[in-house]
Amino acid sequence: MLDINKLSQNMEQIKELLKYRIEDVKLIDNVIEENENRKRLQTKADQYRKKRNELVKQVGIAKAQSDELSIKGLLEEVNSLQSDLEDLEAQQHQYENSVKDMLSRIPNIPDDDVPVGVDELSNRELKRWGEIRDFDFEPRSHDEILTILNMWEPERAAKISGRGFPLLRNWGARLETALINFMLDHNISAGTEQIWLPFAVSSAALYGTGNLPKFGEDLFKIQDSDLYLNPTAEVALTNIYREDIIDGNKLPFRFTAFSPSFRKEAGAYGRETKGLIRVHQFNKVELVTVCRPGESDAEHQCMLETSEAILQKLGLPYRVVMLSQGDMGFSAAKTFDIEVWLPSLRSYREIASISNMRDFQARRAQIKFKSPDAKKNEFVHTLNGSALAVGRTMVALLENYQQEDGSIKIPDVLVPYLKSESIPLHS
Repeated sequence: MLDINKLSQNMEQIKELLKYRIEDVKLIDNVIEENENRKRLQTKADQYRKKRNELVKQVGIAKAQSDELSIKGLLEEVNSLQSDLEDLEAQQHQYENSVKDMLSRIPNIPDDDVPVGVDELSNRELKRWGEIRDFDFEPRSHDEILTILNMWEPERAAKISGRGFPLLRNWGARLETALINFMLDHNISAGTEQIWLPFAVSSAALYGTGNLPKFGEDLFKIQDSDLYLNPTAEVALTNIYREDIIDGNKLPFRFTAFSPSFRKEAGAYGRETKGLIRVHQFNKVELVTVCRPGESDAEHQCMLETSEAILQKLGLPYRVVMLSQGDMGFSAAKTFDIEVWLPSLRSYREIASISNMRDFQARRAQIKFKSPDAKKNEFVHTLNGSALAVGRTMVALLENYQQEDGSIKIPDVLVPYLKSESIPLHS
């Protein structure tokens, strides 16, 4: 959530920065106008309270003088003023709710170095790593490989839950588990604390990260409950310190967690969304950092390097791009996407987003820190990123390490987790 005072003072500049991130910049004009109305009512209410308090003092004086006539008249004025004040406070409360609601729908302000543009066409490529394999046979897509090696059962999964809920078996289940454990061990060795999280989150938690109210239609809500199935571990990890004041000397907090993630949007039909690339349920290992404002740029780079190192250890070619203003997520101020090479598509596809949210989520979730030398508590900065999306890592591994005979070579770093150097064609 943005600071309403900063928004008011820099309205035109912020409108320009958000023109590719917001459906209608008039929302900014509306929230500022509504806040001015709230402030006018606040001033009027303060005047009424001051007048009421003065009258109450006069009542006390009149009682001391046993002036019954004055007491009666003064009490009538007090009661009338109190009634008017309650009406004002009710109106003020409505304006406060309106301002909060409109602010909750305005996305974060992009950093100055974020590419200007409305979509992925304006993204800026920053680096490439690894050599793209030159196959001497026609590479199969991951869904073909999963089928040939009996690693999944999409039809049986559909009978259980419908389309978009994978059922992995045999080597598929083992490879998924191996990747999760490898990623967690890697992240822990990089200095993060592992957290085991609830897989259901409240509307307040989702509001704190910016998933609600804007993206409610993409969430799976539990009927007759305030709970939703977790769309990403980011939600629970970020909300660990919701409505808390943290000892600044303990920062930064660096967390990692595995969780299944659930989202209604599963993409359009077509080659790029077949198999495990875009589904309703997927496993992800997440990174979240909570830090002081001055630390967040360095923490962002550290998080990016942690995620990149997983792909480097696995020997999977990838590139890093900085997302444009219009392509970034709602809560992000700057986002790096890591895109892994998929031979079947002959292109790179997103496998992780690493984002600095600045104080946007902290304002929504009211996460502050206290420093001994500071006059007042400050909002923390929060960052999050995938390390990595497990299903898409499996997709990349299967496609890049496939052999002509149909088997899959396993990267050396993963052998101790899978307890096999390959996935054989006949198992």
